[in-house]
Amino acid sequence: MKQRLLWKLCGVVAVGGITLVLATSLLEKWAERQMSVIAPQHQRTLAAWGAKAEALYNAGDEEALAAWLEALQAQEDTWAAVVTSNVTPLAGGTLSAQFQEGYRLGRLIEWPIHLYFADNPIMDITFDGGYRHFLITLPQRMRPGSHLNKVIWLVNGLIPLLTLLAIAWLLYRHIMGPLRYLRDATQALADGQPHSAVQPTRRDDELGELIARFDGMALKTQGTITAQRQLLADLSHEIRAPLTRLSLAIGQMKATPDSPPQLTRLEQESQQMRQLVNDALTLAWLTHESPTLGSDTFDLVDLLDALMDDVRFEYPEHQWHVELPDSALLENSSQRALAQALENLLRNACHYSSSVCQTPTLYLSLRQQKHHYQLTLRDNGPGVEEAQLAHLFTPFYRTPDARQTRPEGTGLGLALALRQINAVRGEIATRNHPAGGLEHTITLPKDAADSNEM
Repeated sequence: MKQRLLWKLCGVVAVGGITLVLATSLLEKWAERQMSVIAPQHQRTLAAWGAKAEALYNAGDEEALAAWLEALQAQEDTWAAVVTSNVTPLAGGTLSAQFQEGYRLGRLIEWPIHLYFADNPIMDITFDGGYRHFLITLPQRMRPGSHLNKVIWLVNGLIPLLTLLAIAWLLYRHIMGPLRYLRDATQALADGQPHSAVQPTRRDDELGELIARFDGMALKTQGTITAQRQLLADLSHEIRAPLTRLSLAIGQMKATPDSPPQLTRLEQESQQMRQLVNDALTLAWLTHESPTLGSDTFDLVDLLDALMDDVRFEYPEHQWHVELPDSALLENSSQRALAQALENLLRNACHYSSSVCQTPTLYLSLRQQKHHYQLTLRDNGPGVEEAQLAHLFTPFYRTPDARQTRPEGTGLGLALALRQINAVRGEIATRNHPAGGLEHTITLPKDAADSNEM
């Protein structure tokens, strides 16, 4: 690699710097030239004064001319006079026609003014014939360039700002193209979409090399994911088939009169293994595919009533404090996934309440917010150590208390519940309640298709 990106960036900065210097200098000179000319209305006023002085002079009324000049000087707080320009050459010299034609005692009103001189210039309006002149020191109100300093400050501030913004935009556009490609490709991989490896533009710099290496890694990762999906599908078939045959064989053996008592334990282990396989495969699918489950419209209150009827039948000694509204409609959700998740949470809460309390009690409430429902489930069990809270939803993770009180568990229930809730665009947060026990707060969007307002 020859550090092509470095040279590109250096080139952009160098060209931008030269452009900045040239643009600032040229624009400042242009502004100075434009502002050094007397305004047209003031030029017309000076020309009118010259015509007035010429008219009074040609009329031969010197008193009137003197009075007018005195009044003009007082009015404009300046000096004005009418003078002759007879130049007498010495030592036999002569005046050239060019000199006689262009000779002036002051500046013409069309000429630019030197803005950096402190004194105002003397303006010359020449009478017909060229030997009489109306001279006047330019009145301060007519002096151009009063805003020159502001314009120069504006030029020296605005031009560098615009140039730097242009350089920043070019650099941003040059760098962000590959970064957008990497961002979109990474998001596509995270969403489980195939990686096309079709770059918007081919580059031969460091960013182009990064994209090429990323494409290679993405294609390899995609191949690995595809192989894992195929492996899960094969395992699903290969494991479920013998388990099904095992269940059939156990059922046939139990139907015989002299079936051994160990068959009951064997049937339990077979059912547990079957459930473990189903949960593990479902968890793997939800984890790797990250699907969005949502096409059902149903009442969450009806679903909770049905689930609570089941757990009340299994745990008749439990007491319930329930606060549910009359109805809670969910749209574009999955009743099956949500039922499995909530059933896991309810059974866990019932089990760990009854394990330590003489009167196991559970609290269930459902509150309606603007765009979502908030379901709270709390037990009065022992709770969980704070260090273990973050691991509760990790697959196959079980606390030491859980291993002792429920050895038949697999550690997949909460992990599966989390992913099923996420699949319907819901969220779950768990904490130890100050009054004791573990509390789950589940947030479910009313319409999972528009869950960005949660």
